[in-house]
Amino acid sequence: MLTIEKYGAIDIGSNAVRLLISSIHEEEGKTTRFKKTSLVRVPIRLGADVFKTKRVSEENIIRMIDAMQAYQLLMKTHKVSRYKACATSAMREAENGNEIVKLIKEKTGIQIDIIDGKSEAAIIAMTDLHELINTDATYLYVDVGGGSTEFTLYHNGNVIASRSFKLGTVRLLNNLVSDQIWGDVESWIKKYIKNYNRIALIGSGGNINNIFKNSGKSAGKPLTFLYLSSYYELLNSLTYEDRIWQLNLNQDRADVIIPAVRIYLSAMKWSGARKIFVPKIGLSDGIIKSLYNDKLNNR
Repeated sequence: MLTIEKYGAIDIGSNAVRLLISSIHEEEGKTTRFKKTSLVRVPIRLGADVFKTKRVSEENIIRMIDAMQAYQLLMKTHKVSRYKACATSAMREAENGNEIVKLIKEKTGIQIDIIDGKSEAAIIAMTDLHELINTDATYLYVDVGGGSTEFTLYHNGNVIASRSFKLGTVRLLNNLVSDQIWGDVESWIKKYIKNYNRIALIGSGGNINNIFKNSGKSAGKPLTFLYLSSYYELLNSLTYEDRIWQLNLNQDRADVIIPAVRIYLSAMKWSGARKIFVPKIGLSDGIIKSLYNDKLNNR
């Protein structure tokens, strides 16, 4: 007998706040299917406040409350049975983060969990990649956000190592990433990939998804290092306004896309990867999977 439930995942990032609603299809004796039903994104850019002042501004607190009220109504309309809201880099560094969590709970009923970098990397690593990667290969999974980037090394389908770094697009835009951070990332990648050959990247995040969409590549086909390098040169040759007009980018994408590509290219250079696969998965997908696993464990 086929059973269908809907789960919700709210990802409160440093650049944007997202709601993913997925349908969970279960039938006895068959592999469970996770089908994305709806994805809503609001570019609040909490990191622009927090990484400079250590606090979320009053204006953005109001915007967050409005977004959470809208998401609560959307989940109600979709008849979502389970949800989880996770806040990442900006909220965990905000001095008023816990106050905001309490306020949003009072105003909207939505409980937000502020997760640390290790937990964020673990949730992302929970995303189901078995249909997307070869189990006899090695991949460096790179999830680029506004405040942090999560790196996970997979070999033969198993997680070898995973870590979060304070290397994000909003931080880079505001010149808040030191050479030490870049050096730490390089050292970590080289430490864990040294025993493996022919590594490929898996890229997640809104920026690489946008690049892949505009590349004309069919699903499952990778972007090359050469293509991404050329695209990086194109982005840098255009003004902010030209990137919006000529490349049809959203206002909140046209600036962060450059530091995002820089991170992906750096990871490819340090790992020796020449290809990057873009499966369009990330923290929200990991949250959905964690909700489902919790359900199975509590049966």
